[in-house]
Formats: sequence, structure tokens, C-alpha cells
Amino acid sequence: IAIGLWIGVKGAWQRGSAFDRISNATSLTLYAMPIFWLGIVLLMILAGNQMGLGLFPTGGMHDVTPPTGWLANALDVAHHLFLPCLTLTLAYLAEFSLVMRSSLLDEMGQDYLNTARAKGLRDLVVRRRHAVPNALLPTTTLIFLHLGFIISGAVTVEIVYSWPGLGQASLEALEFPDFNLLQGIFLLFAASTIIFNLIGDLLLGVLDPRVREV
Repeated sequence: IAIGLWIGVKGAWQRGSAFDRISNATSLTLYAMPIFWLGIVLLMILAGNQMGLGLFPTGGMHDVTPPTGWLANALDVAHHLFLPCLTLTLAYLAEFSLVMRSSLLDEMGQDYLNTARAKGLRDLVVRRRHAVPNALLPTTTLIFLHLGFIISGAVTVEIVYSWPGLGQASLEALEFPDFNLLQGIFLLFAASTIIFNLIGDLLLGVLDPRVREV
């Protein structure tokens, strides 16, 4: 989220620059990719020993023989977690970058920014104190909505990387089948989406008093 918002802000504020063109094209490309396909591509490039670079393990949470010691064990888990985390990051930052860029471009044409510049404020201050906070308002709901989606959206990524999480549990429950486990998992997915969406709506009312008036 943080990386995507930063790219969107910088690209919108420097509209038409080389950074804006490259970041916008990259974001559109990543946004169009199915998340499981992106995971497979990264797996082939960075983890495969025959075709790829072999920098990361192909799946699982630990090595076949986990190292001893908490630090070595934590590094081993982080090594296995890198590719799944990179896949989710690339998939979601693209959408946040595009939404933030569009929202900030809408705000840049408002009169209050011209007023702030007329008062003698520097361009950096106008962007940080006036433009970005108002452009973040439409993005707030999207952020919390996706926090709920990440829990359910990570299912395909977990299956690609054989990560022992809710995705693997869902697949095993479908194959078994274990309806009680499936009901519990689906309830967790639905509850997380509803709770994060509620938090986002409440926070939006705190950030924008106009919402409370409506």
C-alpha cells in the first residue's frame, strides 16, 4: 500500500515525466496480470534451478531440514516468504498506484491549491499538506477493503508456493471434503472483509467531516 501510494503521488505530481510514463505503464501491466500467473512467473524466474536463477526455494515454509536456533529459523522462514510476499506486493501496489494517481490528478485542478500557492507556500508543502490528504480520502475505503481481500486473495498465492496457510487448508478441505472446515474458512474470509470495510467507513468519517453530515 505504501509503495503504491508513493508511486501514485509522485507520478501524478510529475505528470508526463519519464517516471510517470514508466510507472503508469508498469502499474497497468501488473494490474492486468492474474495474481496466480504472476506467482508462477516469479517462481520460474527466481526459484527454478533449471530455467530460473535458483535464488529462492520453490515452495513450503521451511527447508526439508529446518536449521536450529531461532535466528536461523526466522531467516529460513523469511527466505521462503520472500516470493509469496513479492507476488502480493506487486499485484496490489499496481492498483493503489493507479487509484492514487487518478485521485491526485482530480485534486490538482481544484481552486484551493491555487489559493495555497498564491499565499506563497512551496510546492512541496502544497502537495503534502493540501493535495495528498484530500486525495487519500477516496483511497481510504479501498485500502481497508483490500486488507480484507488480502486474507482471501492470498489463497491462490499460497497454493502456487505451497505455503501452509488458509489457501492450502481450503484446497485440502475441498479434496477431502471437510465441510465444517470450509464453513469456518469462508466465515473468516467474509468476516475479515466486512470488519475491515466497516473500519474504513468509520475512519473516513473521522478524516472527512463532510461524510458525517451526510
